Amino acid sequence: MALIRVTKEFRFEMAHALWNYDGPCRNVHGHSYILYVTYAGEPVNDPENSRNGMVIDFGDMKKIVREHVVDRFDHALMISCFAPAESVEIYRKHFGNVIVSPYQPTCENIVADIAVVLSGNTPSGVRLHSIKLYETATAFAEWHASDNQ
Repeated sequence: MALIRVTKEFRFEMAHALWNYDGPCRNVHGHSYILYVTYAGEPVNDPENSRNGMVIDFGDMKKIVREHVVDRFDHALMISCFAPAESVEIYRKHFGNVIVSPYQPTCENIVADIAVVLSGNTPSGVRLHSIKLYETATAFAEWHASDNQ
């Protein structure tokens, strides 16, 4: 049997601010993120199985990624835990969904966070192969399992 990779695209809107950054991204601003999640595995080879011919059902992928990533980040404001407590309180007062992350909320760190979360929620028989997160139309960060063994 052949190893096959399957990818699904997801989209969410999220704002962030980069604490202690020396450019305009230190201010609260938003992005329309595009996320590509790729799983790898061998297609099921069992005519009696309802998932016959599939590596992973795209519906199952959608459920996993929505539950663990999209629902968490969509329409949220993400700020770093390194920001002063008074700033965090102001954000919480004015924005409904504030995520205080244990890291600087760069595209690179967000994609690494997503990789950890999805790796821990990958169904048996498949493996998380890669994640690509577009922050803008021309800028993205990637995570590959082969680089993180």
